[in-house]
Amino acid sequence: MNITIVFFLGLLVAFIGVIPPGLLNMTAAKISLKEGHVRGVMFSIGVCVVVIIQTYIAAIFARYLSKHVEVVDILQRVAFVIFVLITIYFLLVAKKQPPQILDARVRSKHSRFFQGLFLSSINVFPIPYQAYMTITLASFGWLDFSLFSIISYVAGAAMGTFVMLYVYIFFFDKIKDKSISSQKSMNYLIGGITGVISIITLINIIKEM
Repeated sequence: MNITIVFFLGLLVAFIGVIPPGLLNMTAAKISLKEGHVRGVMFSIGVCVVVIIQTYIAAIFARYLSKHVEVVDILQRVAFVIFVLITIYFLLVAKKQPPQILDARVRSKHSRFFQGLFLSSINVFPIPYQAYMTITLASFGWLDFSLFSIISYVAGAAMGTFVMLYVYIFFFDKIKDKSISSQKSMNYLIGGITGVISIITLINIIKEM
């Protein structure tokens, strides 16, 4: 598999994973608004350092699981249910209000970097998310578990995370001023994305039956 393609797959998967408003992207946006873009970027770099480690762990875990098909089958079914529930949540009952943002007061650039490290470290969702997505990509033949492929994917994931945090940093003014109807549109977008992932997962399950 071309490592450039693998890089962009990693970028896309991570980009999608950071789209929903959450602790990391909203904190990056608020730091940028209050203290300037440089500190927001420093926070984002701290986040991405941890993402590199988390994605690598996820890929190694996925490589192990790929050799144990029976475990993968169970995880695929569990993941399918989870993604369906997430889709239903965002399409039907998602709240209109954006999540609360931490009001950190430390203004040092280095402190922002370490804050990014810390908050990203306690956010463990990327590990199971990336493990599942790498298994799915591998099942379609779009990714293998060679060292260069994993490194390329991890680099893409870090870049995808940074790009989305960067988007939040520079466009948060527009995001925070959006009306409830616009927030509803975002919920529909997230629900649509998880819905597509659910369909891909279902196709995978059917193919392996």
